[in-house]
Amino acid sequence: MWNGWPIARILLLFTGLALLMISLQVTIFHYRQNFRHWAMYGPVIGGPVLGVGAILLSFYNLPVLRGLMAVLFFAGLALGVTGSVLHVNGIGQRVGGYGESQNFLIGPPLTLPAMVAAMSILGLIALYWR
Repeated sequence: MWNGWPIARILLLFTGLALLMISLQVTIFHYRQNFRHWAMYGPVIGGPVLGVGAILLSFYNLPVLRGLMAVLFFAGLALGVTGSVLHVNGIGQRVGGYGESQNFLIGPPLTLPAMVAAMSILGLIALYWR
């Protein structure tokens, strides 16, 4: 099945699967926090859309889908950067702020928004790979 698959196609498939798994974790964390900020809905909705779109593109290389996914991957990158800023600010708002090392362990996770951004970048690399 994998014979003849170019690396870009494999990267799109991996990116889609990774985004779906990350989205599941993000949904659990944001649900646990009762969606206290409206921006929490962004990765919960956008992550699965990105993941399913990347998987579809890995199997159906349609020009319209490529264009749509380029826009969505850039939106995913913006979503990840915005989430990183919000998570860093969230740690600072906890009791003790940035000076309390425990806030980095129990506060908003710094790595999840960065992973959304990284997977979006990987998707863009796969799209524009020559």
